[in-house]
Amino acid sequence: MESTLIVEFASRRAAELAVEHVVQECGVPRSDVFVQPTGADNTAGKRPAGADVKSSPEPGEGGKLEGTIEVSVDFHDEDTKQVTEALKSAGAKTVRMR
Repeated sequence: MESTLIVEFASRRAAELAVEHVVQECGVPRSDVFVQPTGADNTAGKRPAGADVKSSPEPGEGGKLEGTIEVSVDFHDEDTKQVTEALKSAGAKTVRMR
């Protein structure tokens, strides 16, 4: 049975790290994992991370730190609990099933 996990992250870096965990540790095909902004606007997340910390403008100064990053994982036969734990360990803020 196919289902989808929808997860939100505060930074693009955390979202990309979560994708690597899900693909490498849980065996989910990369083609079943999608990363996108939560809203209609392009964003790097709610807070700077990694190399962005030093170069990011302050909020309200034209930066793209306006929303969360959404990762969706399509499931077929994978272990939902294992994938959920991998996403949480990478910093998932919310996890919901669709």
